[in-house]
Amino acid sequence: MAKAVCVLKGDVSGSIFFEQSNATAPVTVSGEITGLSKGKHGFHIHEFGDNTNGCTSAGAHFNPLQQTHGAPGDAVRHVGDLGNVESDGGVTKVCIQDKQISLTGEHSIVGRTLVVHADPDDLGAGGHELSKTTGNAGARIACGVIGLAKA
Repeated sequence: MAKAVCVLKGDVSGSIFFEQSNATAPVTVSGEITGLSKGKHGFHIHEFGDNTNGCTSAGAHFNPLQQTHGAPGDAVRHVGDLGNVESDGGVTKVCIQDKQISLTGEHSIVGRTLVVHADPDDLGAGGHELSKTTGNAGARIACGVIGLAKA
């Protein structure tokens, strides 16, 4: 069992946990975010674990396969495309399972940055010029580096 954690800081805050039972199993992403406005917010793994200039230094979406942006269930997507988290304006619960990210190996997200965006991710289907690169999800309102967690 591999475990990782991310403490989100910025305009909103939270703690997100990652668990993977073995190298080929999906990763379970769970936790809570406080301070999100009502609605959907893009939720992505970015390529660098660098937050020296806030969330902007985290780079682009984690995309080792050089794909276009898409939805979590799409065959063609960035590895870091986790879709949206949806808030009712209170404490937002996160519960996602994803088969493309990993806590080990070449698609490991450990040491990369998790970013929460201001706007909904259009999942690559919005027709906006940014749809196929960022999902047109808007500003980065919180982020944190994903680190190994105590087992």
